[in-house]
Amino acid sequence: MRKRAPALLLERQKKSVVFFCLTNQQKLIRRPSWAVVELPDGVWESFEDEVMTKLNIKVAEEIELLRLVTVGSVDDGKSTLIGRLLVDTKGAFEDQLLAVRKERGAEQIASAAEIDLAMLTDGLSAEREQGITIDVAYRYFATPKRKFIMADCPGHVQYTRNMVTGASTANAAIILIDARNGVMQQTRRHTHILGLLGISHLIVAINKMDLVDYDQTVFESIRDEMDKYCAKQGVKDLICLPMSALDGDMVAVRGDNMHWYDGKTLLETLESLSVLGDVDTQPFRLPVQLVNRPQTADLPDYRGFMGTIASGTVKVGDAVKAIPSGNTSTVKEIVTFDGNLEEAFAPQSITLTLNDEIDVSRGDMLVHPGQETANNKELTANVCWIGDEQLSARKKYVLKHTTNSVKAMVASIDFRRDINTLNRDEADELVMNEIGQITFQLQKPLHCDSYADNRITGSFIVIDTFTNNTVGAGMVL
Repeated sequence: MRKRAPALLLERQKKSVVFFCLTNQQKLIRRPSWAVVELPDGVWESFEDEVMTKLNIKVAEEIELLRLVTVGSVDDGKSTLIGRLLVDTKGAFEDQLLAVRKERGAEQIASAAEIDLAMLTDGLSAEREQGITIDVAYRYFATPKRKFIMADCPGHVQYTRNMVTGASTANAAIILIDARNGVMQQTRRHTHILGLLGISHLIVAINKMDLVDYDQTVFESIRDEMDKYCAKQGVKDLICLPMSALDGDMVAVRGDNMHWYDGKTLLETLESLSVLGDVDTQPFRLPVQLVNRPQTADLPDYRGFMGTIASGTVKVGDAVKAIPSGNTSTVKEIVTFDGNLEEAFAPQSITLTLNDEIDVSRGDMLVHPGQETANNKELTANVCWIGDEQLSARKKYVLKHTTNSVKAMVASIDFRRDINTLNRDEADELVMNEIGQITFQLQKPLHCDSYADNRITGSFIVIDTFTNNTVGAGMVL
């Protein structure tokens, strides 16, 4: 009998049981390795159900998570694609399939061919009535190799603000293009925003190939156009593939209609993307969200600094520096809900206690000495404007940066970006859905990194001081 190992049961066949096995069983695994093994018939009976359940849960927690976003122009098939992925990966429940079945009153489970796949993500009544996506819809599905959270973003220009929200936390993006229409202006706008957001992997899925008779030249023409556009933005990882989300060709299975394309299917591509960032090796950043002072009989003098680690790692005994005060101390304890740790890393939520009483408040940031953030009273950033009222010089706003807020005035609009050509145009204002480079004059210094170095501490939102609405999203240069 083979040695027992933490395992995730994938499939039980007549003669074998296939498991996913964790190769490192000795310590907390941030970046696990996996291996597929086949166990001889009869081994299954040696594992007790209770033990297997616990092992399955443990390993399921360790499978890598990939956050995805689907973008593109109107009616390019974003919702249909996600519906297809949900059906083909068994991520849609039976009651969901029955709820969107075209033939009302049927009792048997709907097949993929009998349902409107877009209905699995378009849940609002207005979306179903109009056949469009309005709000961002998040859907979860999983394969034996990876877990996925996919955001279905709207394609209409007026809902670009929703797209920015959905893409802000993504590791990879799928850009849908209708093979009949080619690259549209909204396709370019979304692609440019993805570039500004620093999305690591861009997958251009040229959809509805069935409506152009699976013509290879149509695919190659659109692929070449997107290659040139993305090259101007410095996109490093661009993958183009043809597909038909409605029929399922090149989504989870290859199908029989595009033998001329020898690349991976969409699902194979998603499973093979690298999501191991360098967030652990970046300088330590802990924006303080709350100072915990329970002041109970058991903890009369307890003072802990709570927050989510934005980047880097911290250990008990490490020297830390509070910004902006500049006071230093050493880490006494790292407290979490599951108990104390000797080391913590991004993106864990923790409470730090220090060996010295220093002044730290909400909005401050704890860093390692020698790895301080930039100290800016004038801030230049790329801004996606999503407010109803235009942005213009001398207007005043509030910039919300991590847990800190600071009043700011627009010192200048350096330029507005032409979405089609990516040229820099002179501008006196930015209107909704426009993108430009803005210089802000701050009431007090803001301690931040550049967005290229740190997506968390290099980003902010712009808040209207009168309405308290979010009107812009900024990325520090």
